[in-house]
Amino acid sequence: MSGLNASLGYFVAVVVFAASVRTLLRKWPRLSFMTEFASSFMLVACRLEVQTIVEVGEWAGGLGPDVTVTMLFVVLLTQGVICGNATGNTNLVLLKFLQLEATTLPTLLAVAAQFLGAFLGLLAAGYYWGLELTDMHMIKNLMARECSTSLQVSLLQGFFTECVCALVFHLIHLNLERRSALIRVPLIAVLLTFLSHTGRGYTSAYINPSLAYGLTFHCPGFTFTEYAVVYWLGSFTGMTVALLLYMGHIPRIFAKNLLYSQKTRFRVPKGDKGEKKKI
Repeated sequence: MSGLNASLGYFVAVVVFAASVRTLLRKWPRLSFMTEFASSFMLVACRLEVQTIVEVGEWAGGLGPDVTVTMLFVVLLTQGVICGNATGNTNLVLLKFLQLEATTLPTLLAVAAQFLGAFLGLLAAGYYWGLELTDMHMIKNLMARECSTSLQVSLLQGFFTECVCALVFHLIHLNLERRSALIRVPLIAVLLTFLSHTGRGYTSAYINPSLAYGLTFHCPGFTFTEYAVVYWLGSFTGMTVALLLYMGHIPRIFAKNLLYSQKTRFRVPKGDKGEKKKI
């Protein structure tokens, strides 16, 4: 339990830091894109610790899969509640851009902030492991340079997995977009937890380029380009297809609806038309 207590303390410290950054940034509206930095930092730093519990804690700390799944759900739920619209998900930022809800410069700044947050989250987790507060973290610190990649399948299978998971996630997310946060946030957390647990033996279904960059790009086994094809191009493709299926077109690229006809919802009865002509 000492390892679990140390992890809980680490989670609290990361959450407090992210919440503090978001509070400070409210004074400077022009730096609102930096809320994505706080969200991405929190997401990567906490997911790295969850990953440690999965890789090491289940056999060194006696923590079962039920504990790791529960902790993953709590992390995702907490991030959704505290960070709000700042999702820390690169694809969701690009989705707003494709929907014409964001312009080019804010989108680029938000994406850059996310990757900066992911990088610093990786450094923060590495520093925490280096403290070796528990046996679990001591083992993780020894394994840090030779971490196991999340990509457990071939590039083609990995690309297809990320693409399909992103397609499912974004279709559901688009349908929940206008729902109350009380409904949307828990459902999204459950969905991401399910996809991550289901895809553990394939790609871990990160569905988030900046998150994947922080969690697995530094691990040996594949090149940077190969990781990018799976985790960046694969998830982006799934997101784009989901937007096309949901709206029938991609507003940023073309305005014409390719899939759904723009018919009026109500039709005038033929009898009424005839009466109007007689009048």
